[in-house]
Amino acid sequence: MPSYWIAVLVGSLAVFSWKILGYLIPARIANHREVVIFAGKLTVALLAALTAVETLVSGQAIVLDARIAAIAVAAILFWRKLPFIVVVAVAALVAALLRHFLGWA
Repeated sequence: MPSYWIAVLVGSLAVFSWKILGYLIPARIANHREVVIFAGKLTVALLAALTAVETLVSGQAIVLDARIAAIAVAAILFWRKLPFIVVVAVAALVAALLRHFLGWA
């Protein structure tokens, strides 16, 4: 068995165990005010970190390219409360236009 399958199996078991643990936590703990607030903030922090990594990193290097402009446009459009599909389409269009006309990577 190749070594990556061991990593896949271990990762799958870890994720499954967290899922089961979620069902085993008593409702009084899961619905506690501080736990709900912490979980909400943790979700936002993880999503922000994922967005930053996917926007700024390519391989092992930090890259400044059309993705930054697209994220900035998306942030402004979200701030203006436009629908999600519009934000995604406009951000993709901005990145495509910058790559096409300015030669940005």
